[in-house]
Amino acid sequence: MEIKWLLDFLSLVDTRNFSRSADERATTQPAFSRRIKALEEWIGATLFDRSQHPIELTAAGQRFRPVAEEVLRRLLQSREEIRQIGENTESTISFSATHSLSLVFFPSWIRRIERDTGILRTRLESNKIGTCVQALMRGECHFMLSPTHSSVEMQLPEDRFSSVAVGVDRLLPVSAPNEDGEPIHALPGSKDRPVDYLAYVGSAASGQAVDFLLKHHDQAPVLQRVFDSHMAGVLKSMAVQGRGVAWLPESEILPELETGALVLAGPETYIIPSEIRLFRSLEPLPRAAEEFWQRMVDAGSASA
Repeated sequence: MEIKWLLDFLSLVDTRNFSRSADERATTQPAFSRRIKALEEWIGATLFDRSQHPIELTAAGQRFRPVAEEVLRRLLQSREEIRQIGENTESTISFSATHSLSLVFFPSWIRRIERDTGILRTRLESNKIGTCVQALMRGECHFMLSPTHSSVEMQLPEDRFSSVAVGVDRLLPVSAPNEDGEPIHALPGSKDRPVDYLAYVGSAASGQAVDFLLKHHDQAPVLQRVFDSHMAGVLKSMAVQGRGVAWLPESEILPELETGALVLAGPETYIIPSEIRLFRSLEPLPRAAEEFWQRMVDAGSASA
């Protein structure tokens, strides 16, 4: 049995699509399918019900999932600990974060913390939310930073992981303005004139929060989906060009709002509150990471 088979398995659990997982794992779909089949043959059971669209885990697959997660987490965490010993980097605090938080939130957040602590030795990996979650579960990082929404459930078992709020944000529906300063693409739209919509794709938490609002709002917008991306930065660029309306983190578009390059595209009822949380495993971390966590917990208690 090969480690990459477990990585393949968990990728397919996340995407539920052979083609997307093959892309994530940087291989061809036939090669990826053969590796999943090899894992099933090694276990002696079918792990995925391929007759479903998207595919679903079988009962055997559901039983194997926590085993695969735990084996990989322990193995990779041990590798990281040994690597730290070898490289004398025990004091390095490692983070995984979504692209948007990596570019906008993390630099100013860690700098504010360092005003009290002095310079910290840190490492940051930026990726899609699904990959960030997997990195935390496998012990590849000490902490994960992620936007959270009350309508979106994080795929982290509460008996194995904990989190603390470290910031707040909002998802604002925005559009480029016309000559009068009004949004080119104004919500809610109508059946005769649907609003061009720039959407998140994949497992992005922000995209799930927007989907929830669109399904449950009393005055659901009438939208015409014209563009997809998993990166808020790409959606922002398209929105500035006047391509459509997008729900974007307020923290990421403050300059555009101030200059008028972007304006609110609808009433406040379409604004989605967001909380930025720091996640960790409940298992012991290296001393520097534990001290950092305690500081975050104390700061959260003080501001509560």
